[in-house]
Amino acid sequence: MKIMTIAAAGCAAAMTVAAAGCAAANAVETAKYAETVDEGFVSLFNGKDLTGWCGATHLYGVETIKEKMAGTGAVKESTVLACFPERRNRGGGGNLCTEKEYRNFILRFEFQMPENGNNGLGIRMPDINKDAAYFAMCELQLLDDGGSAYYDKAAKKDKLKPYQYTGSVYGIVPVLRDNFRQTRGKAGNFTGGGSYVHRPGRWNFEEVKVVGSEIEVYLNGILVTKADVSKFKGDGDTPDHRKHPGLHTPKGRIGWLGHGSHVRWRNIRIKELPDDAKMSDICPRQTEQCPAGFKAYFAGKVEDLANWKGVTTAEGFDNPKKRQAATPEKRAAMQKIADGQMAEHWSVRNGNLFFDGMEGGYSLATKKDYKDFEMWVDWRTVSIQGDSGLYLRGSPQVQIWDAHNQWGIGSGGLYNNKKNPSRALCIADRQVGDWNRFYIKMVGDRVTVRLNGVTVVDNTVLENYWDRKQPIFPCEQIELQCHGDPLEFRNIFIREL
Repeated sequence: MKIMTIAAAGCAAAMTVAAAGCAAANAVETAKYAETVDEGFVSLFNGKDLTGWCGATHLYGVETIKEKMAGTGAVKESTVLACFPERRNRGGGGNLCTEKEYRNFILRFEFQMPENGNNGLGIRMPDINKDAAYFAMCELQLLDDGGSAYYDKAAKKDKLKPYQYTGSVYGIVPVLRDNFRQTRGKAGNFTGGGSYVHRPGRWNFEEVKVVGSEIEVYLNGILVTKADVSKFKGDGDTPDHRKHPGLHTPKGRIGWLGHGSHVRWRNIRIKELPDDAKMSDICPRQTEQCPAGFKAYFAGKVEDLANWKGVTTAEGFDNPKKRQAATPEKRAAMQKIADGQMAEHWSVRNGNLFFDGMEGGYSLATKKDYKDFEMWVDWRTVSIQGDSGLYLRGSPQVQIWDAHNQWGIGSGGLYNNKKNPSRALCIADRQVGDWNRFYIKMVGDRVTVRLNGVTVVDNTVLENYWDRKQPIFPCEQIELQCHGDPLEFRNIFIREL
């Protein structure tokens, strides 16, 4: 499979940093480099009440839930937005909508489905009391795709139309349903039928971009729907042969569409975009200038991939000791295998370095080996309980994971340490789907890590995972770890010390 960019043409035009390095004119002082990322999102749910929402407020409300953190065993209590179907006798069904209307935007949220759960996301709703699938711009489906009401697991057959599953533009544009390549035991996370929806009871992360007549839906990190409704008149020419009089509505409310299921949402936030925005120019990132003296290892272009090479677990070649002991011919042969895996699973998507998390993929490494260094790197997990990390001098690892929903321990810690501290000093992680920024400094065997401007590892020894009797390798590659989950990196700048 050829390495390619995905919807990156417009993003590339905005790039100011060349992959080969940082031009002096673009260089900025390290001290001036921002340690935090402000993407400009605004929360739509305050966790206390339905302020900012209107419509079926009798059917929706705030619910307190408890979840056990795998890393600490602690029970985390939080509040979520929920649909309570048993409340229908208070006033029937209905839609819960934002009081504010929106034109172009990026919407991020998490949702949890019950078994055979059903709901929907209304886009640009001019009338909150009418069916968003037809009288708004559209309905984006929310469903337990693998539930017995919608999928026959025994026959491995869908019971619905392709345009009726989660992420689809209901009745108009089908969603991607080819999820049969999960790795590292991750297949059990999903509801089945080729869906990218997690099974009932597990949380999902979704990002929706609406710009003009175009819609993109990212579900648990995967682009599952890419649509342009300007191709349809809405007079019955859509795949469902129904009339969609609201299809070309330019502005309206966003709504949750109650269908009699106990569905939950949290971390709902939105970023409004200009009226003249174009999808090709919308990048969920913040491009930075390269600090003085650093080299840009990834700055948003497909050409930047020339700075990287693949890593393979075949014959133990993810182990630096194994690589170092091999002949040049053997190393070259194994590197060819690793680069093939890289080409299949790593790409540039929306100006970001994207790993698809699928079976057969593995880590990425700098072509250059490093002794002492410092680096900046932005990263974001795009699935609940996502997991990754950074290998320093070929050794695991500066941890990246979903601190809020699984571990209860912050990212940045030196996870594989045994004698020295392994945990981050605190949780400085943003929510899933939001960008984080690492500053990492390694001198000798000691590592300092700052996450979003907060010190989470303070001059701590990184142990040699591959040989506990030996200190860390004096010179080796830096790796972006694969752990069976999709994720993204950007703004990777490295300086030798």
